[in-house]
Amino acid sequence: MQKSLSVYDSDGSTFAPLVVIELVSETKEEAIAWLLNRVRDKQQDGGAELLVEQLTPGAQGTEKDNPNVYVVGASWQRLLYGAEDVGLFKEFNDGSMRGFTYANKHNFKEFQGDGDGFLSMAECQYIIKHELDNLRAKDEAHVPGYPKMKLYPGKSVIRRMQSKGILVQVFPLHEKEELKRLSFSWFKKIKLSFQPLDDIRHYFGEGMALYFGFLEYFTLALIPMALIGIPYYLFDWEDYDKFTVFAGFNLVWCTVILELWKRLSASLAYGWGTLSRKKAFEEPRPGFHGVLGVNPVTGRAEPLYSNAKRQLRIYLVSVPFVLLCLYLSLYVMMIYFDMEGWALMIHDEEPTFWTGLLLFIPSIIYAVVIEIMNLIYRYAAEFLTGWENHRLESTFQNHLVLKVLVFNFFNCFASLFYIAFVMQDMVLLRQSLATLLITSQILNQIMEAFLPYWLQRRRNKKAHKRMIKTMEDKELPLSEQVKLEADMSTYLGTFDDYLELFLLFGYVSLFSCVYPLAAVLVVLNNVTEVYSDAFKMCKVFKRPFSEPAANIGVWQLAFEAMSVIAVVTNCALIGMSPKVKSYFPESETQLILWVVGFEHFLLASKFILTFVIPDVPKHIQIKLSRLEFESLEALKKRMFITLHVAQK
Repeated sequence: MQKSLSVYDSDGSTFAPLVVIELVSETKEEAIAWLLNRVRDKQQDGGAELLVEQLTPGAQGTEKDNPNVYVVGASWQRLLYGAEDVGLFKEFNDGSMRGFTYANKHNFKEFQGDGDGFLSMAECQYIIKHELDNLRAKDEAHVPGYPKMKLYPGKSVIRRMQSKGILVQVFPLHEKEELKRLSFSWFKKIKLSFQPLDDIRHYFGEGMALYFGFLEYFTLALIPMALIGIPYYLFDWEDYDKFTVFAGFNLVWCTVILELWKRLSASLAYGWGTLSRKKAFEEPRPGFHGVLGVNPVTGRAEPLYSNAKRQLRIYLVSVPFVLLCLYLSLYVMMIYFDMEGWALMIHDEEPTFWTGLLLFIPSIIYAVVIEIMNLIYRYAAEFLTGWENHRLESTFQNHLVLKVLVFNFFNCFASLFYIAFVMQDMVLLRQSLATLLITSQILNQIMEAFLPYWLQRRRNKKAHKRMIKTMEDKELPLSEQVKLEADMSTYLGTFDDYLELFLLFGYVSLFSCVYPLAAVLVVLNNVTEVYSDAFKMCKVFKRPFSEPAANIGVWQLAFEAMSVIAVVTNCALIGMSPKVKSYFPESETQLILWVVGFEHFLLASKFILTFVIPDVPKHIQIKLSRLEFESLEALKKRMFITLHVAQK
């Protein structure tokens, strides 16, 4: 909890500011008063029962400053009740992870005295966000002062005001001392050690910690590939008969690492209390719209939208649009091959050092164009997925991920598949893979590390100086800290970070047998990625709200799909080896049948391996089963007591 900064609520009680709510400067007074009253009202009256106060401008305040900025906190008792409401899991006295209950609070290991320090600041902020999101309209027909901003019973007040542009942003505050300690142990000292995942989880939440955990695991898993790839590159890279050994190692590697990651993520999630945590009931997305009706599950009034209309939008508009984009990507790829042919023709006519360099220019230009096309398509995919009008955020994300993955996979790898299996030019394949990989890594580092930092400085140099002072030197007043953090960039989630790792995994697993240094380059990229991402999270972006997570979600399926494609690709590359072809000198059909049979055998082995290696370690399975058994026994006992009392 943030003890150093505190404000007074309207009733005179002191509280630590945890979350900031910013409304537009011209918001009508009656709307502000209504919202603040709803936030302060008791839960039994339909309020959030939180503490909120307007932020008073500091000594450096100006007339341009937005007066409608409010800080939100809560009493410690309210936070403990909120921890029970959101289903937080904490370590019990017997060492197991159990759902926290206020009545049973003293039986939890870290709960001492009044429980101060039992909840991390990230958990407190998550609880407040949960309570604000569940602040619902009662009998109001519209937001006071805004007759056109309709409300109906059960509608989320915060989401409504956010979607209509009255509420600018809601964000959690940084905690100076804790952030300083995390920065020091995470990225300020360059050292060969594991990341402080528990500290990251404590400050940013489980979702962020799992991303950095996967990034670290992926980097370590690449080291065997890199160690094999270096001597392979130095001594055998021109001998394409010998890439079959590396391809075989690829086949085993890409399967085993994903299975072992599931076990590691289960261990992390159990220790953080999210593995057996029940998923919260999902509310409609802020942008979801439709005809007002009644939700058959909750019984509350909410917009309803025909699934048939949504499917028509998907299959008649979205799918043709994606296919059109894939065609454009194919067209650009053919232009790239024309450029390659032109550069090769010039080099053959007059081979010099400069014409040798010219051979790499088409690949570099194509790599830059690929990144630009990926970026443009990403915005188009977000717009299109929003237009499809999905009710739930999880469904929206799944459809967005599918669209983006299909296009990015085709856009990044189509040329490599064409070179490998149509042109069958291994020299060009190696050159193209190396150029695409190196260029994309350079562009990603510029876009993800240097550009956000540069934009932050350019947008507000004065605010940047305050940021350095706030994070490293003296503590600024609360008003200055809020103003500083409100101007920082908003972190949009781990989507792009996982997408980058997905593409890098593709480069390594699909074709690295042709260019063994691919794993080495990805290891170097990931090491710098850890430091650049850590810097961004601590220095460039607003603090994001904690997001409970038990695994990496849909991205696990994406990586596993890539590993299946890698099996097919590497088997085909093995079949193209001159040494393998020499075993079937008279019949190409026999060669194809042998490759297909071998590929089917490996796929079958891969799927068997997924069943042989349990996703959850045995000792954790036992603990979860014991907890389930004790819960059932406690339920039986409670029912027996209730029945016994009723009979009396």
